[in-house]
Amino acid sequence: MQLIFFDLDGTLLNDASEISIFTKETLMLLGEKDIAYTVATGRTMLSAQRIVEGHNFTLPHIFNNGVTVWDPNSKEVTLENLLDSDEISTVIEVALSHGITPFVNVIDKHHKHFIFHAKIQHEIEKDLIEKYFAGSMATLLPLETLPTGSQVTNISMIGDAAGIKKMWHFFNSHSNLIAYSGPAIQGGNFWWMDVHHKRANKGSAVTNLKNKLGASKVICFGDGDNDLSMFAEADECYAPENAKSEIKDSAHGVIGHNHEDGIAHFLRERFSL
Repeated sequence: MQLIFFDLDGTLLNDASEISIFTKETLMLLGEKDIAYTVATGRTMLSAQRIVEGHNFTLPHIFNNGVTVWDPNSKEVTLENLLDSDEISTVIEVALSHGITPFVNVIDKHHKHFIFHAKIQHEIEKDLIEKYFAGSMATLLPLETLPTGSQVTNISMIGDAAGIKKMWHFFNSHSNLIAYSGPAIQGGNFWWMDVHHKRANKGSAVTNLKNKLGASKVICFGDGDNDLSMFAEADECYAPENAKSEIKDSAHGVIGHNHEDGIAHFLRERFSL
């Protein structure tokens, strides 16, 4: 059994953050040949589910860089390497000290999603709430109402690039935290950042799912720093042309740009679809 893992943003998705018609048809062809595939993304469960819905992703999905695993068949959620109270306090305090609002992502025992946040600091944060969070199935609540012992999967934020980069260095020097960051789609001088527990990564989640499903070979596609851990576990790993240089250097091969259905074209040739 060959098992394929797709990163989403910058990899499987196009410039509209969607699975194109050509890629959707390619996934259907994979299914017809009984080639197993699923998703391994840094996106939250709510964010990613809206994208993969209707595209026949029937195997367990990896979200939050391995913190959350969702089985669409059993409707079960598995959470690992959650942030503890001290780590949560550290991230919140550092973000607020830089004038940036932390968005604390929580999944409760009933699998309901909550986003706790402090007072909005700038228009980009306001836009994020009004255009994205408000339209999701998550319940938005004030940060001061965050219950003790909450199951926090990650803390996300968006802000001025200089401030984000300073925090990125701090979090990645912390013994229990890891942060991923990059330019925000909103443009300008804004960058996004996600902070997780250091033990959370795609690589361990991919290995766990491989063993659970009894797969003999793993093939991974990704474009960012958070994909390196699963590249290390894969028998084959590929980076799209738009990936960072470090990711390309770590891949077995570089394929077409994500905006040009690079993965779909590669898969059709690789598996004679």
